[in-house]
Amino acid sequence: MNAETVLTARGRPADEAPGDASPGDAADAVTDLYRGHALGLTRLALVMVGDRGTAEDVVQDAFTGLYRRWPRLRDREKALTYVRSAVLNGSRTALRRRRRPLRAVHEAPVWSAEAEAMVGEDRREVMEALHRLPARQREALVLRYFCDLSEDEIAAAMRVSRGTVKSTTSRAIAALGRMLGSEQ
Repeated sequence: MNAETVLTARGRPADEAPGDASPGDAADAVTDLYRGHALGLTRLALVMVGDRGTAEDVVQDAFTGLYRRWPRLRDREKALTYVRSAVLNGSRTALRRRRRPLRAVHEAPVWSAEAEAMVGEDRREVMEALHRLPARQREALVLRYFCDLSEDEIAAAMRVSRGTVKSTTSRAIAALGRMLGSEQ
């Protein structure tokens, strides 16, 4: 390599084709991404599906898919967006596969006595109300307020326009306000 070669953050030449990545590069990159974002993505999935085991499975499947597709990724800078979308899609799939009536999907999870003691009453009420929202509204709120994503990042993860993110989030907040206002 000569002094004029431009390198990427991973030390590869900038003009290197995505398919030129070695398995070690993919493993390192996906591992770094996992270490930095797995917890937040698991929280996202947990709020979406309502149980920890399923949430962890959804996140693991998303990272496994990223690893398999790594050599074919055109824009590796968008790997996190890919994983977020995969977690949302995996959460939707997990909810569809449940053999319960649709109404039960929107029921809040049952909190254990230990969790009840740790989580304040207000937070529990908000979480229960959040689980009663339609899935798309819940996704938008979780991505915005739990994952602290920008409207552009949410739009990319949900594969919708920025305007749709704004209107969906606004409707979700209004619905939460109505639910929480009527419960107090």
